[in-house]
Amino acid sequence: MNGRVLIVSWEYPPVVEGGLARHVRKLSEALVAQGVEVHVLTRGEPEREVRARVHVHRVPEPAWPRDLDRFLAWVQAMNDDMLRVGSELVDELEFDLVHGHDWLVARAGSALADRVGVPFLTTIHATEHGRHQGWVHKPPQSTIHATERWMARRADAIVCCSHYMRGHIADVFGVDEAGVTVIPNGIDPGDLQPLGDLEALRAKYAAPDERLLLLVGRLVYEKGFQFALDALPAVIRRVPNLRFLVAGSGTHEQELKRQARELGLMAHGTFVGWIDDALLHSLYRIADLTVVPSLYEPFGLVALEAMASGCPCIVANTGGLAEVAPSDDVALRFRSRDPKSLARMMVRVLTDDALRDRLVAQASEHVLRFDWNDVAAQTRELYAQMVAAAGVARSRAARISS
Repeated sequence: MNGRVLIVSWEYPPVVEGGLARHVRKLSEALVAQGVEVHVLTRGEPEREVRARVHVHRVPEPAWPRDLDRFLAWVQAMNDDMLRVGSELVDELEFDLVHGHDWLVARAGSALADRVGVPFLTTIHATEHGRHQGWVHKPPQSTIHATERWMARRADAIVCCSHYMRGHIADVFGVDEAGVTVIPNGIDPGDLQPLGDLEALRAKYAAPDERLLLLVGRLVYEKGFQFALDALPAVIRRVPNLRFLVAGSGTHEQELKRQARELGLMAHGTFVGWIDDALLHSLYRIADLTVVPSLYEPFGLVALEAMASGCPCIVANTGGLAEVAPSDDVALRFRSRDPKSLARMMVRVLTDDALRDRLVAQASEHVLRFDWNDVAAQTRELYAQMVAAAGVARSRAARISS
């Protein structure tokens, strides 16, 4: 399909809250390269611009509140503003389809699709049910879960990033798996460029004879960093020259620091807080090992980025990580929630140079499968199917009414 598509997202560069902004940007730019005219409705400034041939339309919004109850009210106001601006846009231009990303923009995306009578597609990147291990029975989690369930049942089609997520969405929201299309996230190794003097950066965190372990991501319970910290004392006994870095911020940050102090780990590592992409890409290059210990992981982009950067990986055998790392040839896999299993594998990788070299070599080939051009081609094919089905439905309705 080479028509015109409206993509709705609560973040788009330069507004970056997490991985969703990067995903929407790379997908949009790859779609444009394949002949689709893409308009993105998002928030921020300026009101309108063209970035890499993508038409970006923004609504100004105040900074979002950290309190979740206030955040829900903020999301509602953002959707109202997006609907107002988006209504003018869809009245001005003819769109073939509206593609929303996650629950944060579901109301606006659905209403805009209804306004012009075109299909509504939603990409579900994660669920509140998964993030909270099923504990979504009380506000505010119940409110988000209800919105996600409505969105999944309202959408004409759903995209998710892994076969694990496909089954999860069907089970949690009671939708038919046939209406859920698996299209993996992409990665562009060319984007993972380090910044500055890597030798000096490594010296900041580890001596030449020390090993450096990297834990990176949102510091929230479902990312499982607490199990990685539990594993470290046993690893340090076997690999006493180990240093670790925890990069990221989140609601579990203070609890993780308390845990590290109680385990006597603070002399062996550093919590560096939130970091930008340039520093993250540099940390992948200087680390000897990246561990992804998630309890819930729809896909596992950190593992993919580390592998693409030449850093060996150990991942939990959970969720989409099993698809990002389908065998021990590209990354070792440990039993989720099992610090002893993780500790054994960490010692193996940190003490076996041949194993690390093999993992890096195999992973460098494996990551080529996650190409944004392929992601865009699969998405464009789904667009075409949806637009064609909508046309058939309109023709049938016209014949009946006549």
